[in-house]
Order: sequence, then structure tokens, then C-alpha cells
Amino acid sequence: MLKKKTGGWLESAKTIIYAGLIAIGIRTVAFEPFNIPSGSMIPTLLVGDYLFVSKFSYGYSRHSMPFSPNLFEGRIFGSLPRRGDVAVFKLPRDGATDYIKRIIGLPGDRIQVRNGILHINGQAVQRELLGPYTVEGDGPRITVRRYLETLPGADGQPPVSHQILESTDDGPFDNTPEFRVPAGHVFAMGDNRDNSLDSRAMNAVGFVPIENLVGRAEFIFFSVDGSASWWEVWAWPFAVRWTRIFSAVR
Repeated sequence: MLKKKTGGWLESAKTIIYAGLIAIGIRTVAFEPFNIPSGSMIPTLLVGDYLFVSKFSYGYSRHSMPFSPNLFEGRIFGSLPRRGDVAVFKLPRDGATDYIKRIIGLPGDRIQVRNGILHINGQAVQRELLGPYTVEGDGPRITVRRYLETLPGADGQPPVSHQILESTDDGPFDNTPEFRVPAGHVFAMGDNRDNSLDSRAMNAVGFVPIENLVGRAEFIFFSVDGSASWWEVWAWPFAVRWTRIFSAVR
């Protein structure tokens, strides 16, 4: 005799709820996906990149959870980012908008840009010209200069090298006052130096409270160049940047 099946809809609802709770848990304590909508981090991150951010890298704050509920202050299991980390944070002025930049300055550091060259604690940061770079997918197609910049290590850590772009050394953010990073904050800058709204703009971004850090960018899991619309199924394979998939963010 077959046993009468009961509660089918209830079991389905429970399964959906459990799956949602598991997804929220993973998103809160482990990894969260983000996509790149602007070109402020070119050439490290391109418009159309999709990446995973590790939520455990700097510990947990209220911004680790969806909608940033005001349940507690500060960070649990907190640790400072390394100079050179690419990190997601909540914009200080609204506590809601997600920004992704490179951490340049740590608490107590003195940061200044002079004639396009970054200075940390009074020392010019080394940069090596690599050649021209054509920026695409973020407004008009332009050619700029690409450099390899090497940030000094902090607290015995090794230097960190990464690529930056400069269209000029005499732009609005190429000559700044000296910023002293206050305790409990970091200083963040985009790798596309002349096309990035970052900590150099004190009235827009400014110093980033450590509490606002969401996590560290780890690797790209998908990337598209925007050349195919959602309905152009036949063109999808040609719009994917296959060489960027599963590449580490450095």
C-alpha cells in the first residue's frame, strides 16, 4: 500500500527557506560576489568583471551582513588590511554604496601625490613605465600610460607591485596636500589614477573607517566585455573574456 504523500508544498517552502539561509550565511561569513560597473580600477579590474570578495579577511562588522543592520559597532575578529590589498568598502558618507579600491595608506601613514607620483611617509613610491595602454569599455576609447608601481611593505611585509594608469601627471588629483591617515581608518585609491573618485577627494570619499571594510577581492569568476546584448545568444561566447576567468586579483 502506498503511503499518502502530505505536506508537499510545505516541504518545498522549507527547502527554499533553508537554501536562502545557507546562501545568506555563506555571503555573510565566507564569500560575496560583486561586479565592476566602472573603470576606476583599470587595468587591474575591467568593466564587466565579476569577482568574489572574502568576508573573513578583515573580520566582521555590521557591513558584513545584508543591508548593514546596526547590531553592533566595530569589528569581530578584526585585522588590518595589507597595504596594496584591493578591498570593497561602504562609502563613508552614506554607509551603503559599495566601492572597490586599492588600500594605499594604513593608520598613521602620511599620503601625498606630487606631480602624479605617490608619496608614502615622505618617500616617493617607485613606478616603472611599461608603455601605452588603450582604455576601452569606460567611455571614449583613449590611450594612456601604464606603470608598474611598487608599494612599500608595512610591518615587515614584502613590497607589493601592481599596475596603474596615468593620462597626465598634472590632473586634479596629481598634486594633493599631505593626508595623515587617522587611527581606525585607511586611505584608498583607484589604479586608474586620473579616473577615480577615492580618498583624495575628502568631501566625497575621504578616509575609510575600518568598520566600513566589507572584504578583500580574491579572484575573478566571470568577465564579459559588453559587446553582446542579453538577447544575442549567438554572440555570448565571443563577449566572454575567457582568459580572465579564475584569475587572482592582485
